[in-house]
Amino acid sequence: MSAEGGTKAIIAALSANLGIGVTKFAAWGLTGASSMLAEAIHSVADSGNQLLLLLGGRKARKEATPEHPFGYSRYRYYFAFLVAVVLFTLGGLFALYEAWHKFQHPEPIESWQWVPIVVLLIAIALEGMSFRTAIKESNKIRGNVGWAKFIQRSRSPELPVILLEDFGALVGLTFALFGVSMTLITHNGLWDAAGTAMIGLLLVCIALVLARETREMLLGEAATPEDVARIRAGLADAGYTDIIHLRTMHLGPEDVLVTVKVGVAPGRTIEQISAQTDDAERRIREAVPAARLIFIEPDLRHAVQQDG
Repeated sequence: MSAEGGTKAIIAALSANLGIGVTKFAAWGLTGASSMLAEAIHSVADSGNQLLLLLGGRKARKEATPEHPFGYSRYRYYFAFLVAVVLFTLGGLFALYEAWHKFQHPEPIESWQWVPIVVLLIAIALEGMSFRTAIKESNKIRGNVGWAKFIQRSRSPELPVILLEDFGALVGLTFALFGVSMTLITHNGLWDAAGTAMIGLLLVCIALVLARETREMLLGEAATPEDVARIRAGLADAGYTDIIHLRTMHLGPEDVLVTVKVGVAPGRTIEQISAQTDDAERRIREAVPAARLIFIEPDLRHAVQQDG
C-alpha cells in the first residue's frame, strides 16, 4: 500500500512541477523577479527529486544476489537521502545566493507586472492538488498518528518526502507571492529579495529535516513499536513467552529482519521445538507481513542464567 501510494504521490507531484517550472521560468524571463527565479529552480529541484525517488523504487525491486543476500530495498532510502542533498544544494543555496545578489542590487518589477501574480496563483492551485494527493495516500497508512510523528516514524521514504516537498512548495509560493506583491506595491526590489531569502531558508530547513530522517533509515531503524508488539504477541501465541532478547531492523520499507532468542523448557525434543518455531514464524508473518526474514534461536533458560 505504501509503495503504491508513494508512487501515485510522486507522479502527481512530478506532473505539477514540470508544468509549473516552465511557467515560472517564463515569468522570470519577462519580469526579472528573483522570487520567480528562485521558485523556478525550486520546481527544477523538486522534479529532479521525484525522478530520483522513482529511480530508487525501481532499483529496490532488483532480486537478491550472493553479494547482496538481503536484496536492494535500501536503494529507496539512499535515493531519498540524495533528494535531501539536491533540495539543499540546488534549491536552498541557490535561492539564498540569488537573494544576496538582489539585496546588493535591488530592482523593481517594471514590465509584465501581472504575470508573476497570475503564475503564482496558478502554481498554488496545482501544488495544492498535488499536496491533496499526498495527504490522501498518506491517510491510508497513517492511522491516528499525527503528521509530525508520521513523518518521523514512517519507514517508507516516498510519502514523507513528497509531503514535505509539497508543503514547502506551497509555503515557498506564498513567500514569493508576498515578495512580488510588495515589490509591485512599493516599487522597492528589496521586498523581492526578502521573499527569495525566505524561500531559500525554507528549503534549507526542509532539506535538513529530510536528511535527518533518511539518515536514520540508512543506518537501520527498528520496526515500529506497534509491529514489535505484534511480533511479541505472535511469539507468545506460539508458546514462546520467555523472550531473552528481540532485535528488529528495516532492510527496506516493506522488508523487516527479525532476530529473537527465546527460552525453552529442558527436555523438549528437536521435533517439538522445530514445530513450535515454524508456528511462531507463521504467526509473526501473519501479524507483520513485512517480516520476511525471521531467525528464532531457542535456548535453555538455565544455561543462559549460568552464562550470566
